[in-house]
Amino acid sequence: MRKKLLLTGAALLIVGATACDNTGLAYGDANSIIAVMTPELWEDVSDDVRTVLQPTVRTVRNEKKFTVTYQDPMGDYWGDLRRFRQLLLVGTAEDPWMQAALDKADDPITEPGIHQVTDIWARDQLATLILLPSGGGAPDVVRHLDAIIEMYDEQFRQWVQRRMYVSSGIDTALADTLYLEAGFSLMLPEVYRWELQDSVYIFRNDQPDPSELIRQIAVTWTSPVPVDLQPEDILAWREAIVSTHYSEAQAQILDDAVAGPLDYRGNYAYEIAAEWRNPPERGWPAGGPFITRAIVCENQARMYLVDAWLYAPAKEKYEYMIQLSTILDTFRCGVA
Repeated sequence: MRKKLLLTGAALLIVGATACDNTGLAYGDANSIIAVMTPELWEDVSDDVRTVLQPTVRTVRNEKKFTVTYQDPMGDYWGDLRRFRQLLLVGTAEDPWMQAALDKADDPITEPGIHQVTDIWARDQLATLILLPSGGGAPDVVRHLDAIIEMYDEQFRQWVQRRMYVSSGIDTALADTLYLEAGFSLMLPEVYRWELQDSVYIFRNDQPDPSELIRQIAVTWTSPVPVDLQPEDILAWREAIVSTHYSEAQAQILDDAVAGPLDYRGNYAYEIAAEWRNPPERGWPAGGPFITRAIVCENQARMYLVDAWLYAPAKEKYEYMIQLSTILDTFRCGVA
């Protein structure tokens, strides 16, 4: 009876907090996940949750795409952590933290499985629910994790893309100018400035401070299309552009390179993702990831080199690489 009263009291606290707290803005990073479930269930599934929901991506190191922090919904810090931007709530419909989420759903949720509910304890909050059947346990959690990480990854990419363009707007005038004058276009945020150096177009965003963050893209081309171009030829082409047109020398580090052909909007392309570093003789260490693409545009008889690189010391780089990849994906050449 005492346990039932405690749970009822906790449910009332949660519902009451919902009524008075959800006007505040959620905090925390979009890729920081608070996992909420009973301590007993967490002990059973924690290894699986961390393994599946914390995949790594190579930037200049193996960087976690997401970080998972466990919170006991009856614990001391729940009052603060329930206001995080990203929550993973696990439990049955009888659990008070799940009841609060279910009450906020736009449509009634009755079936066990994966559901998402927004703005439970704060604005701009997204909660992913694993609603367990009565008596459900660890197997019911583990079998949903692969689907959840796919959902998280896609939603995080969408969030990064929206944030990049909403913060400064899309420079459609520049895209039109490039298409009319150079035969290609890119959809860049307005915060990027650009210049033409000989036959190389440079697009750069080094705000707020180039000592802290640089995002740069270069576009050039050769005609006619080279025959049997090899990856080492693409890297040599990039190296020539770097030595002539980039502000800093970049030695290409290929130990963890990922490369291969791709179909780019019906055009043949070859992509190389690797790392760059300042040569030792520059006297100070610097480096970061780069993505370079050689793209064939048959109706122009051109092969383009489209190169993006990042300098972001002491920062997580995954979000910025999504930004650069998104911009590269907007590349168009030739007739529509």
